[in-house]
Amino acid sequence: MKVPLAWHILAHEKGRTALALLGIFVAVLLVFVELGFFLAVPRGGLLLYDNLRFDLMLASNQYEYQAQPGALPRRDIDRLREAPEVASVAPLTFAYAKWQAGDGIWPDIYVIGLPEGMPIFTKDAVNRALGALARPDTILVDKQTRAMFGPLRAGRQITLNGHRETIGGVYRLGTGFMGLGVALIGEKNFARLFPRRGLAFANLGLIRLKPGIEPARAAADLEKRLGGAAHIFTRDALAAHEVAYWTTRTSVGIIFGSGLIIAIVVGIMILYQTLASQISRQLPQFATLKAIGYTNRTLSVTVLAMALLLLLAAFVPAFLAAAGLYSVIREQTLLPVAMTEARLIAVFAASLAMAAVSALLSVAGLRRAAPADVF
Repeated sequence: MKVPLAWHILAHEKGRTALALLGIFVAVLLVFVELGFFLAVPRGGLLLYDNLRFDLMLASNQYEYQAQPGALPRRDIDRLREAPEVASVAPLTFAYAKWQAGDGIWPDIYVIGLPEGMPIFTKDAVNRALGALARPDTILVDKQTRAMFGPLRAGRQITLNGHRETIGGVYRLGTGFMGLGVALIGEKNFARLFPRRGLAFANLGLIRLKPGIEPARAAADLEKRLGGAAHIFTRDALAAHEVAYWTTRTSVGIIFGSGLIIAIVVGIMILYQTLASQISRQLPQFATLKAIGYTNRTLSVTVLAMALLLLLAAFVPAFLAAAGLYSVIREQTLLPVAMTEARLIAVFAASLAMAAVSALLSVAGLRRAAPADVF
């Protein structure tokens, strides 16, 4: 009885109900978009790490995030190679270089120096492409590097920090938050491009453990081996660190987190105003139902059913619109925004909570209404 009654109440004034559905549609769509951005930000920060092969990551004690990793003496990396539980350690070096292509535009490109001959990526296609770096003065460029860098065809001559380089090919990983463009070069070439850096220091060390070694315990043992001079992350600890950094310590995470909360509050208020308006305009009908024996509990469940019907009617088109917006966001910003099953469930659960809270708020006036007062 509750659902048919709720349906008849909403269908009584179709114009008002349609306006309410539009408002709820916008609120649910906002929740999808804000949640998409909020979760995509740390995934963008983890994009490079997700595509690297390592069990543990060696980092400076000054490590903040990927673009501010601090520096490590190479001797620390050499000391870890001697540890019995370590299979290999691959040093990574990062820097920004000026890309000069002769067209008057000198954008910064994020340069990653790699040890030669080590397949450090999870994608075999990228590892195969690294063979080009054995040639002198050769770089590889991420395919998602922005158009302002010009064509990325193999054999094109460009200048990095005043040194002539040849594009040896492209690879596809994504640039994340590393910058407008990303290039891979061999570590010897890196030392030539950045002579002040040389080969005495690295920014990160990718540690591969021997089979059967437990990562968390190995991380603690290796940190002791270095005497606390550096920090060693497991993959899980690194992911937790990056998520915490991007969501709580950056303006981007705070803005989208706040936007998510605001979107939920807006949805609650729209639903509340819709339900409160329906109750107010049809108070005599609700009073009549009370007079013939309907309890406050029954009518409260009817109001909740109204809220759920409105939400369900708006949720499906909001989901479809969000899927389309996610596609546009991925194309324009290159952020890893995707409609996953977990995200769909999370937004649906938030929407149900919005409906429950708005119904709870709106039935307060209904409980106080007495048939004698209305008639």
